[in-house]
Amino acid sequence: MGRACPAPTGVYDDDRRSRARPTCFFSRTRMLKVGLTGGLACGKSFVGHAFAALGCHLIEADLLGHEVLAPAGDAYTDVIREFGTDILNTDRTIDRKRLAAEVFGNPERLEKLNSLVHPHVFRRERELIDQYAKTDPRGIVMVEAAILIETGTYGNYDRLILVQCDEQQQIERALERGNANRQEVRARLSRQLPLSEKRKFAHFVIDTSGSKEETLQRVHDIYEELRRIEA
Repeated sequence: MGRACPAPTGVYDDDRRSRARPTCFFSRTRMLKVGLTGGLACGKSFVGHAFAALGCHLIEADLLGHEVLAPAGDAYTDVIREFGTDILNTDRTIDRKRLAAEVFGNPERLEKLNSLVHPHVFRRERELIDQYAKTDPRGIVMVEAAILIETGTYGNYDRLILVQCDEQQQIERALERGNANRQEVRARLSRQLPLSEKRKFAHFVIDTSGSKEETLQRVHDIYEELRRIEA
């Protein structure tokens, strides 16, 4: 006899979702696909690795972006053809900071870059998801990406998690990374979809404004909820 499913615990932020029927991990027949997104410097990577430590299969879109822009990567030649050799370092690798400067404040150029890079990243994500589904068909795969909502790919996932913190913390954390000044950070924030809008799409929200311990507890609680979801 199968184990009884627990009652919903109200982790969802949308009351309509919280009224969904109870689900149970033990009846899952396929891998659960979860999207993990958030704003600039909100702590997506920290949260993603915390989920991975609990047993999720983590796919980091930014790392895949690095791969496809590497000299042997699928987007390398097309990006150089479009943006020129001025974006190259002396070792023929793409200088991502120079490339970012090429599209900064220019929506058309940014759209062009995305059209060259995103299809390869999305394909690689699908390949990895398929691989994990074969080896762990009742597991949880999590894709961490900054623009899941903006690209519309959030709809590919069974659940969406949003990582957020207050804007001042975003600015200070971004400055601590040392690769942008305050003006550049504010400019980047102004071009992102506001967190208040992103929350409308999220099933779960993780606020990293508090301590790391508080964030890790929230991750653990959501992980337990994810394990009980039928897919």
